[in-house]
Amino acid sequence: MKPEPGDKTITVTRSTVAAAAHSVGIGPGDTAMFHSSLSSMGTVANGPDSVIDGFLDAVGPTGTVAAPTLWWYVADPPRTLDQWDPNTSPAYIGTIPEAFRQRPDSVRSDNPTHSVSAIGARAVDLTRNHGTGGLRPCQFGDTAFAAESPWERLYQWNAAYCFIGVDFTVCTIGHYVECRVIERALAAVPDPARRADLEGRLARWEKEGVYPRFRFRDMGEHLTELGFVRFGKIGSATLRCIRARDLVDNTLATLDAEPDKWFKDEFLAWLHDAQEKGTEQ
Repeated sequence: MKPEPGDKTITVTRSTVAAAAHSVGIGPGDTAMFHSSLSSMGTVANGPDSVIDGFLDAVGPTGTVAAPTLWWYVADPPRTLDQWDPNTSPAYIGTIPEAFRQRPDSVRSDNPTHSVSAIGARAVDLTRNHGTGGLRPCQFGDTAFAAESPWERLYQWNAAYCFIGVDFTVCTIGHYVECRVIERALAAVPDPARRADLEGRLARWEKEGVYPRFRFRDMGEHLTELGFVRFGKIGSATLRCIRARDLVDNTLATLDAEPDKWFKDEFLAWLHDAQEKGTEQ
């Protein structure tokens, strides 16, 4: 998606950002995660650091701020996973994430496709041991959204999950939801051989297959209609904020209730097979 157009006549400061974060319910001790477009806000005094420091001011010394710092993508020449270095590999998803991961107070998780960087009281806890346990079948590699990952902790800690000048199209935790859909479906299949067959039909890293892809932007609009999204402004940018458990739990409930509306036919057939096999004795 294209970010919102910024109004350069509007100046954004660190205090502007902190006030906007407070306006959507972020407070002392919180964990806050944000996707962002710097240009959408207008003229940001002191650049990305004003945005990062403003969120840090909002959560205070006992809080934590995080940003996605994704590195791997299809490039020319192609990148390979062995080129990944959590200390030096640049984030490709924007000016603020790249500035975030370079700050001396930032800690980055060790995952080539879906790393998270964090600053604050629980930064080490949030980013530690990414993918070392609780692996989940995933098209981005089974470590990306594992039970041992920042994405799981953002959910468990009920983080404030924010979008600055962008919408749910870029909702990375939506991929965590996709993995949870698969995990729950496979867990309901008692027979190991059948479960392995179903798993073998899934898309995985560099392997074609079926996958529970759904429209993140449309789901965001649905969650907004349900009243879970709070709105504010940072300069000329729209600030959206939803709690991670509201996002994940209600997305899963919606997908469970209306799979035909959200999933493509190929995955619906897979899900039907999983559910049939899950009921067999």
